[in-house]
Amino acid sequence: MVMPLAAFLAIHGMAVPARAGDLMSYTLEAIEGGPLPMERFRGRPVLVVNTASLCGFTPQYRALQDLWETYRDRDLVVLGVPSNDFGGQEPGSNGEIREFCEVNFAIDFPMSEKVAVTGTGSHPLFVELREQLGAGAGPEWNFYKYLIDRNGKAVAFWPSRVRPDDEEVLTRIEAVLEPAS
Repeated sequence: MVMPLAAFLAIHGMAVPARAGDLMSYTLEAIEGGPLPMERFRGRPVLVVNTASLCGFTPQYRALQDLWETYRDRDLVVLGVPSNDFGGQEPGSNGEIREFCEVNFAIDFPMSEKVAVTGTGSHPLFVELREQLGAGAGPEWNFYKYLIDRNGKAVAFWPSRVRPDDEEVLTRIEAVLEPAS
């Protein structure tokens, strides 16, 4: 007999994830220090992007900041998540990353501290994004973009080569900005 994991854990008195599948139940650490709970963004669409400072795609920070400035008054959150998983392209400390983003791109959207986004040490948020979007959701490199709707569900992802201001991305953002029904 095959038993669901949650049932097995409950029968054996082990902890069951309180809100498995809820992307807003995860917490990162803010790049400036302190907790950065996804719960803070509940009811708002979120574009999560794994970032790096020394990548060929790093200029996408400018388009991400533009998205933030354009759509934040309509509830969109842009969330940068630095990672050193690909090519060692984010070697700096959290303070160095923050300074780089502020000085070079005037970034003021929320950013987390540097985390792993792949492998066995992957942050649980990225594990859940892959679970919801399927095995092909990566990330396979820096600047993968993940769109979460107002209900806290992942609805789309784009690889590095797709710019944040690409028409397809903007169309999906516009769709999730519509009031929840």
